[in-house]
Amino acid sequence: MHEDLSSAQPLFNPLGLTNEDKYLLKPFFTNLDKPVFTVSMLPPEVIGALCSRASRAKGDLRTIFLEEFVKPFLEDKSDYSKALREFIDFLHTNPTSLIFSNPKGRDFYIKWLAQYGDDSIAQMAGSHLVFSQLSLVAIKHFETMRVGIAPIEKSTRYVDYSEKINGHYLYYTDPKLKNLGLYEEYERVMDMIFDTYTELTKKYGEYLTKHFPDEKSLLIKTKTFDTVRGILPLSTLSQVAFFANGQAFEYAISRSLKHPLAEVRWAGQASYNELSLTIPSFVRRLESDISDEYQSYLSSQPQKAEAITTKLNLKTKNTPARWGVRLLEYDPHGENKVIAGFLYPYLHQSFDELVDTVTHLAPTEKDEILKIIFQDRTARWYKTPRSFEHAQLTFEVTANWGVWKDLQRHRMLTEQHELFSATLGYEVPVELEEAGLDGLFREAVDASTSLYQKIAVHDIALAQYAVTQTHYHRFIQRQNLRSFFWEAELRTIAQGHPDYRKIEQEKVKLVRDVYPHIGRFVMADMTDYTFARRGSEESTKQKEKELQDYLKNK
Repeated sequence: MHEDLSSAQPLFNPLGLTNEDKYLLKPFFTNLDKPVFTVSMLPPEVIGALCSRASRAKGDLRTIFLEEFVKPFLEDKSDYSKALREFIDFLHTNPTSLIFSNPKGRDFYIKWLAQYGDDSIAQMAGSHLVFSQLSLVAIKHFETMRVGIAPIEKSTRYVDYSEKINGHYLYYTDPKLKNLGLYEEYERVMDMIFDTYTELTKKYGEYLTKHFPDEKSLLIKTKTFDTVRGILPLSTLSQVAFFANGQAFEYAISRSLKHPLAEVRWAGQASYNELSLTIPSFVRRLESDISDEYQSYLSSQPQKAEAITTKLNLKTKNTPARWGVRLLEYDPHGENKVIAGFLYPYLHQSFDELVDTVTHLAPTEKDEILKIIFQDRTARWYKTPRSFEHAQLTFEVTANWGVWKDLQRHRMLTEQHELFSATLGYEVPVELEEAGLDGLFREAVDASTSLYQKIAVHDIALAQYAVTQTHYHRFIQRQNLRSFFWEAELRTIAQGHPDYRKIEQEKVKLVRDVYPHIGRFVMADMTDYTFARRGSEESTKQKEKELQDYLKNK
C-alpha cells in the first residue's frame, strides 16, 4: 500500500482554475489537482448527469461541472442562483469533513458495523470515483468486475483523440520500459500511431463528405471516428467514472494493489486515498494483514497458471486466428427446461417431472406453448421470463478488440478472455480500403505489432499497451438464454456498431439452429447498415422533450 508509484501516474493536465473557480468547485470534489477524485454533496440526479458526460466530453468532469452546472446558474440571478451561492458558501463554512465526522455519529456507526458485519453494510451505500486519465488496459481491469459497480467511460466513437497534453498525445507510458531499453522506441511508435490516427480522421472525413453530401455533419463525424478508432492502442488514455458500493470498491482495490502493472497499482492506491475521504469505514480493512494476504492471493493467479503450463509442457500458440463465433456447447434439453421452468412456480411438481412431461410433447405443442409465453412481447426491452435462464450456451468469439470492449459490458454471464495480444492478427476496416486509406492504417498497426513482440519477450502484461483496438481478441461467453436475448436484441439494432452487430447476428443464427422453437422469437435485426446511429439524434430530441414534460409536473 505504501509503494512509491508517483512515476506510474498517467499524464495529467492541470485544470487551470482561477481562485474563484476553485472556491466554487472545492466543496464538491475531494481534490482539484489530481487525476482521480470522488464527488460529494450533490443530488444523485446531478451526479448521474455529470458522470454521463464522461462518455462524450473532452474535458475533465470537474471543469465541465463548473462550466455547465454552476456558472450558467449563478449568472442568471434567479432564486436558484441565490440558493446555489448560499449553499456553496455554507459548505465552505461547514465542510463535508466536519459535517460527517461527528464523534457521536461515528461511534454509533462503528457499533452497528461491528454487530452486522462490514459486507452487509458496505453493500448499502457507495460513492462516485472518477479518473480523468487512465489507460484502456487499466480501465478494463476495473470494468471486468460484474457486481456492485457501474462504469461509464469516454467514447472513442464521439471524441477526437488527436489532442495533446503539453505536446504529448493521450497515451500511457509505463516507467518499466526504460529498464527494458524500449522507452524511446515505444514513444516513437505511439506518436506514429496517433499521427496516423489524426491524418486518417481528416482524410476519411473528407472522403465521406464528398461521397455522402446529404448526410448530417454529426453523422459524418461519428462514422469517421467509428471507422478509424481501431488504430488506437490500448495505451490510450481515457476518462472514466464509476459508481460502486463500498464492498465493490474494496474488492476493486484489493485486486489492484499487487497487480503486475504499475499503473493499476497506482490506480488502486489513488482510489483508496480518495475513497478514504468519503467512505473511510468501507475501505478500512485494506490496511490489515488479512487484506494484504488476500491481495497476494489475488495477484498470484498468473504465476500459478505459468507454473501449471510449465508442468504440463504447454506452449503458447502465436498463430493467426479467423474472425467469427463458435458455439462450443449448449444444453440439448434447453427448450424443454425453459418451458418446464415457466410452469414450475404454479404447479406442485418437481422440476424433473415437468421436464419429462414437456420432453414428450409434440413439436407443434411446444410451439403453441411458446406463442403463449411470448404473447404481448412487443419490444426488446420486455424481459424474457426467468425460466429462460435454465438453458445454457457457451460461445467462443474471435473479433477485433473493440468488439470485446463493447460486449464485455454485459455482465450477467461468465466472460473469460485471453491477455490482450497482437498475435492473432488484425482486421482493416473495409471502409478504409474503399477510400484507398488502408495502407496508412496497416503501416501503423504493423508497427504496433512489432513493438508488442519486442516487449512481450520481457513482459507479456506490459506488452498489452502496444496492442491496438483492431487486433483480434479471443474470448468466451457462457450465458443463459435470457442473457442472450437481451444482448442479441440490443446489439443488433441499427444504432449499434457494425462490428459487434455482425458477431451478434452470427450468434443468433447459431441459436436458431439449436433452439428452433425459441430462436424464432429473438427480436434481432439481421440487416446490414452503412451508417450506425442514424436517427439517434431525432430519438434523443424526442426523449429530451418527454423528460421535460414529465419534470414540469413534478
